[in-house]
Amino acid sequence: MARTRRSWRVRAKERARAWTWRWRCNPLRRRSDRLEAWIVLATWVFVLLAGVVAGRTAAGAADHAVAVRNAHAHPVQAVQVEDAARAPQGVPEYSDGSVWAKVSWTVAGVTHTGLTKVEPGQRAGTAVTVWTSRGGELVAKPVGDDQARVQARLVGSLVGACAAGGMLVCGLFARGRLDRRRMEEWDREWESVGPRWRRTIG
Repeated sequence: MARTRRSWRVRAKERARAWTWRWRCNPLRRRSDRLEAWIVLATWVFVLLAGVVAGRTAAGAADHAVAVRNAHAHPVQAVQVEDAARAPQGVPEYSDGSVWAKVSWTVAGVTHTGLTKVEPGQRAGTAVTVWTSRGGELVAKPVGDDQARVQARLVGSLVGACAAGGMLVCGLFARGRLDRRRMEEWDREWESVGPRWRRTIG
């Protein structure tokens, strides 16, 4: 067990040295190596910052949007004006089992009609609660606090992941440009050194 721990520590130190060699004093370290080290560092810093900031901002915006939508939804007592159909055959398992039926409601002295979900087979004249805007138009039922938090976290996670991924792609693109420039420098150096080296060997 002790030997395993020592070998794990040795491997960890070797990996750390491999990752940090560009920051150490080294006569073989070139200017492009130092630039690459800064690009790698900046990339991971921006990946973390972009992921956290964008994720928290998006989650807050989604939570605010749900709160605004809920604030504009008002419960209104409606009356079913037609008999509801029976539940159709082959309803998917994720369905809530409800069916659409025509209902009527009054807001500010104006009577409205529309379709809403009711229990299958429900008779005309049954009282139904619907959610409307201030103008009386049907709107979606307000989202509960738990569901709103889940939606906000999901939106924040997706936006944060996309922002972090964008920063990572930018960092990889910068490193790719640096590698191409480095290869071009090597080619120019070899054009000047290669012929002399071949004459020396010959």
